[in-house]
Amino acid sequence: MTLTDILPSMRRVIADPFVPDAWPERTRPTLDDVVIGGVSLVRLASICETPCVHTGAALVPRSGGRVSTVDDATAIVVTVSNVCRHSSGAIVVQVDARLGAVPVAIGELRLIGRISTAHDVAMVIGLQDEGPDLAVADLPGDLRIGDLLAFPCPGDITVGRLRRHQSRR
Repeated sequence: MTLTDILPSMRRVIADPFVPDAWPERTRPTLDDVVIGGVSLVRLASICETPCVHTGAALVPRSGGRVSTVDDATAIVVTVSNVCRHSSGAIVVQVDARLGAVPVAIGELRLIGRISTAHDVAMVIGLQDEGPDLAVADLPGDLRIGDLLAFPCPGDITVGRLRRHQSRR
């Protein structure tokens, strides 16, 4: 449990903690963004639309920040496309990407683009267009359609793996 978990209003002053080893090298969280090597993920999403990716060298786990010479890590930005309450009471979030196609570090999922002072609640994230692929993540209780979410993945992920398939007419 972190200070921002206990007092979400602290998110106006300090960034939510993160695990540097999960993200590409030179990643720095800010109050409402994640910056990788000087590139703002909020700005990247506004230029490239979502889903979008930023790939860089991975860090060697538990090395204190040593850069891997062979492994990559990717940061992914998606947009919340729907937030609804299931009949079971669970809050279900859908995004504009096929997250089941990549090894998502779901524990590092974070809201970017705005600061929320709402307490985190467990939300079910739909990972595929169809099917039972789901994950549970703690996200601010005031999450809404249009919000940006960022998270890391190990490896070199292309945006083509994330895009939802369009039906052919």
